[in-house]
Amino acid sequence: MVTGKAQIQQLARQLFKLSLVDGRLSSEQVAGILGYVEKHHPVNAVTILTAYQRLIATEVAKGVALVEHSGPVSASVLAGIATSLSARYQRPVTTQTKANPTLFAGLRVRIGDDVFESSIAGQLAALSASA
Repeated sequence: MVTGKAQIQQLARQLFKLSLVDGRLSSEQVAGILGYVEKHHPVNAVTILTAYQRLIATEVAKGVALVEHSGPVSASVLAGIATSLSARYQRPVTTQTKANPTLFAGLRVRIGDDVFESSIAGQLAALSASA
């Protein structure tokens, strides 16, 4: 019986590890795990699945780069960003765009916990911090 918070987190991590094939998230594995949980109704299933969902969401976020921009961004620039990040992280990376007029000009790219800044706002903030 899984009752404690530590046990729930441990089980969620184990389920997450079972969701990976060759180090990558497998939709087939996730579906199998969800089917198993649905069929067997473990104690604290909702809490376990909530913790599992957080781990899955974190993993999915590692493959999506959020590109913030102040003006138009061409498809070729986005493709170049995706290609560069895919090579850097050795996994497929896609891009999503979000307008951010506070950047003035340039881009800010976030993937997971990493942020790549190439904007006027970022340069001004760096100058301000060094002064």
